[in-house]
Amino acid sequence: MTTSPVSSLTSPESNASGILHPETHLGRFLNPNTLKILERELAATVIQRAWWSYRDQSLFQLLKHTICAAEHCVTQEILKKVSPLEADLVKDPSMRCKVRFRFGGENFPPFIVFKIFRHPGGCGSKYISGKKTFRPTSEAMVDARRLMGNRKYYNQMIQDQLQYQKHKIADEIDVVTLKDHMRYVSYLDETPAHLGGRNNCWRRLSLENFPRATIMYDIMNYAQSGSISGRLQKELRFLLQRPSDEEMKRHQAALVAQIRCSSPSSSTSFSPRYRQGAESPRPLGRRSRRARQKVAKMKRAFRRDQERRQKPIPHPKSPTAERRPVARPASGARRVQTAPSDDDWEQEVTELYAWSQGLRLEDAATP
Repeated sequence: MTTSPVSSLTSPESNASGILHPETHLGRFLNPNTLKILERELAATVIQRAWWSYRDQSLFQLLKHTICAAEHCVTQEILKKVSPLEADLVKDPSMRCKVRFRFGGENFPPFIVFKIFRHPGGCGSKYISGKKTFRPTSEAMVDARRLMGNRKYYNQMIQDQLQYQKHKIADEIDVVTLKDHMRYVSYLDETPAHLGGRNNCWRRLSLENFPRATIMYDIMNYAQSGSISGRLQKELRFLLQRPSDEEMKRHQAALVAQIRCSSPSSSTSFSPRYRQGAESPRPLGRRSRRARQKVAKMKRAFRRDQERRQKPIPHPKSPTAERRPVARPASGARRVQTAPSDDDWEQEVTELYAWSQGLRLEDAATP
């Protein structure tokens, strides 16, 4: 790979021996202005590399806190987002499962992967697989070929042969040393179930798998997008400190996994306005002439309604208003007395309804 003369001169490695110094052989033939430009570019390159190194180290330290918190604090919450059935299985104490989190990837920043391990405590686990159950010398293989058909049976044999050529250790008879045993266990974990494996490989976690209400989510978002949130900025100084003992390390992991408000900035910005509106009504500005006239009209209608309610309703004394003539039966019974008229109440309801139609929320604060 070829490099330009300017980039080779401005690299910190080339200037380690003072090649750009004016007293050197190369410095005597360079223009002073060009020499200053090269020195500035060299200084900028050194500062830029130092800043990138500090930023990557800080991010890696935050990611270590994230892995520690995920493995010891919020394992169940992460598994519920990935697979609820596996979360219930891991929660069972009789299974004796342990979830491990590791870094993965070829570039920086790395992503986080997880894998479920089971420690049976000497009891062992039995994976039911047709590849191990049916041996070539058994009669079950002949029955399987007859049920599957020649095409499917031969395709299965070809897949087994391809797996053996790829991994070299694809069966128990291929294990000779301890290294072969470890390779065989890894092969079983990475192989799908329909090929005779356990299908328990390292699985990658995405940003949606982390609890949104924790700083852990902000750290993963910062690693992917490069934008830092407000609550992470507030705790960044303490998280970047090197832990002096195990107590401080546990406190940092608990801080990363602590459930907090999802949007602290929005809550702090809107709470004073809400309190102010609850304590005292917000004063209205200048209103138009039409609005003032409408408010005055509603006030007058409301006062008339109040005055009319306070006055006693006179009862009519005429017998024609109190009683209505009805047809008398043949036996000469007394007249039936009727109830008073409801015209006044209907008129009052109509006026009150017409007055309420003109009300507005912005006029509630007017004295």
